[in-house]
Amino acid sequence: MGLGKTYVGSEKMKQLGARVNLLICQKSKISDWAEHFKEQYSYDVFDLTDKNQFEAFINAKNDCIGIINYELVFRRESLKKLKDFTLMLDESSLIQNEKTKRSRFILNLKPKNVILLSGTPTSGKYERLWSQLKLLGWGISKDLYYKQYVDMEWIEDRNSGFRIPHIVGYKNVDRLKSKISSYGAVFMKSDEVFELPEQTIIPIYTKPADEYERFMRDSIVTVNRLEANVSDLESTVEYELIGDTTLTKRLYARQLCSQFSKSRIKAFKDLINSTNERLIVFYNFNAELEIMMQVALKKTANISIVNGKRKDLQAYEIYDDSITFVQYQAGSKGLNLQKANRIIYFSLTDSCENWMQSQKRIHRIGQKKACFYYVMMSRNTLESHIWKALQQGIDYTDELFKKYDEKYRRK
Repeated sequence: MGLGKTYVGSEKMKQLGARVNLLICQKSKISDWAEHFKEQYSYDVFDLTDKNQFEAFINAKNDCIGIINYELVFRRESLKKLKDFTLMLDESSLIQNEKTKRSRFILNLKPKNVILLSGTPTSGKYERLWSQLKLLGWGISKDLYYKQYVDMEWIEDRNSGFRIPHIVGYKNVDRLKSKISSYGAVFMKSDEVFELPEQTIIPIYTKPADEYERFMRDSIVTVNRLEANVSDLESTVEYELIGDTTLTKRLYARQLCSQFSKSRIKAFKDLINSTNERLIVFYNFNAELEIMMQVALKKTANISIVNGKRKDLQAYEIYDDSITFVQYQAGSKGLNLQKANRIIYFSLTDSCENWMQSQKRIHRIGQKKACFYYVMMSRNTLESHIWKALQQGIDYTDELFKKYDEKYRRK
C-alpha cells in the first residue's frame, strides 16, 4: 500500500517492539492500514472507530495496533491513559495547527516512541513543523522557535487597522535542519527510496470565458454556462457573478477559467475521448463536477467519484476505461490510484500541498507505466499566477491575489 513511507513506518514500528501501538490516519485509510498490518505482521489489529473493538484494544494482552482517524481520536479519552506505546501519525502535517482539538489531544498523549509520516510535512514552510517537532520531543517554545528560525515583519491591515505578522523568509536554516535531524527526521523523495516511472507534465491551454476581462475590471458580470447538451453547445443557464470580496472575486475568477469556459469544456471532451485508458480527474468545485459529468457520461457509464459526500471507486477498480473524479480536498492525500497512469487537472488547486500530493496518487509503488499529467489552464489569467506559485512550491494566497488584482486593474 502507498509509497515507501508506509513500509518504512510499519517496519520501524516493528523494530521499536512496543506491545501497544496506536496509528492515527485519515478515515478513508483505516481499512487500507488494517489490511496492511493483518497481511504483513502478527499484530492483533483493532479498528478504534468501533466502540467494541476500542474496548478490546484497551484491554488487549497481546502485541496489538489500534487504528483511528484524526476526526475521532480526541473523543476517545481513554487513549490518554496509554503508556509505553508507539504512536504513528500518517499524514502528520494534519496536526500543523496546534490549536485544533485533534492536535491538542495528540500533543498531550504520552507515547514512548513517535513515528511521523508525511509526503509533504511543510509544503516548504518551516513554521508549519513546530507542532510535529514538539511531538518528536523538541521542547522549544513556539515563540522561541519563530524567533530563531522565522523572519517576520508586521504590516497594518487596511480593514481593521491592526498590525498583523507576515512571514517573509527563514534564517539559521542549516542549524534548523541539523536540529530536526537530531530528532530523527529524514526528508526524502520517494524516488530516492524506490525506482518509480518517469513523470511528464503536459500543459493544455484553453481560453477563459469571454466575460473574464470584464469581471476582473468591474467585479460583476452576467455569464451563461452550458448545461444539459454540452456536446451541442445549446442549453445554457444564466448566472450573475459578484466579486464583492477578495474571496468571492478570486473564486469566480477561477471558475471563469474552468466551468464557464467553452474552450475548457471542449478541451476536456477531446482529452477523455482521446484514450480508452483509466483516467483520474482532479477538480475544485461541485459545479465543475456537474459539467464534467455531462461530458463524461456521453463517453462511458464507468464513473467513480471521490469528494466530501461520497467515496465510490468501484468503476475505477473494475473497468479499464473508467473515469474517476477526485475533489482535491477529499482525495489528494491517501488514495491508491496506481491502476491509472494519467491525471487530468480540470482546474488548479491553490494549495501547494494538494498539488504535490495529488501527483502521487498514481506515481506510487506498483506503478509500472510512465505517468502523464494534463494540466488545464488559461494564459494571462489568475490560473497562470496560481500555476507559477505551485511551481515555486508555495500556496496561492489572498495576498498574492490582491497584488494580481491591483496590477490587473492598472493595465
